[in-house]
Amino acid sequence: MKTHIITDSASDLPAQIIADYQIEVFPFTLLLNDQEYLDGVTISTEQLYQLMRAGHTPKTSQVNPQIMRDSFLQHAQKGEACIYISFSAAMSGTYQTSLLVAREVKALYPDFDIEIIDSKGGSLATGLVVYQAARLAQNGVAKAEIVRFIKNQTSHMEHIFTVDNLESLFRGGRLSRSGAIIGNILNIKPVLHVVDGSILLLQKVRGKKRALEKIVEIMESKCLKTKDQIIGITHADDLESALSLKALIQERFGFNRFMINLIGSVLGAHIGIGGVGLFFPLKFFTL
Repeated sequence: MKTHIITDSASDLPAQIIADYQIEVFPFTLLLNDQEYLDGVTISTEQLYQLMRAGHTPKTSQVNPQIMRDSFLQHAQKGEACIYISFSAAMSGTYQTSLLVAREVKALYPDFDIEIIDSKGGSLATGLVVYQAARLAQNGVAKAEIVRFIKNQTSHMEHIFTVDNLESLFRGGRLSRSGAIIGNILNIKPVLHVVDGSILLLQKVRGKKRALEKIVEIMESKCLKTKDQIIGITHADDLESALSLKALIQERFGFNRFMINLIGSVLGAHIGIGGVGLFFPLKFFTL
């Protein structure tokens, strides 16, 4: 029996991969001008960035529990096995909510076979794991083996990123107002990463070009030199910087498999226009 792979819209997977591998995606809720939108359903990431460039400031809310409940009930009634790979529990309450909803559904359908896994990350750090899990599921690999793979990979995914404007970090409560003002004046770009689901500062550098170079330098010390691995790159409406980062990586490592996509609405709303992220496995399994 095929295992159904579920994720949420914070995984930033390209639409074609979602369609090709029949991945179910729970949409986060976006709040904009007193109106609610479903991420990727009633508003696209491109539309969100257009509104942000026009001066609008979106807010995000976790996945509506009723969406989860309807999905879980449907799978339970059909006797289908599922794995939900969620956005970082340290960044959102969605993971905890999904556990509560699954418990409610299992009270009605005790045999409902579902595994819920905290990805400990977001964007393509989660997306790459979801993609590979969906490939395994499509190839008929047993659910228990897929779960082992996911848990190993979520513990060995690196996220490194930079933001273009420090104002977004101030609004998110991660930087003081004075720090944001001074940093923007001096063209300071923070290089950040994710540890156990939480965002931490790695270094501060001056200028976008130097930030991209620093990301590649950090990658040198952390990645395996396995050319078959897939490197994820996301950008907040700045494809030029994403392609520059790709070129730097190709020049240094010779990697040739990349997944490049927009940073989705969930994280894009918080890091602001111009952010760029890099995602790669610290330990890679050939499928």
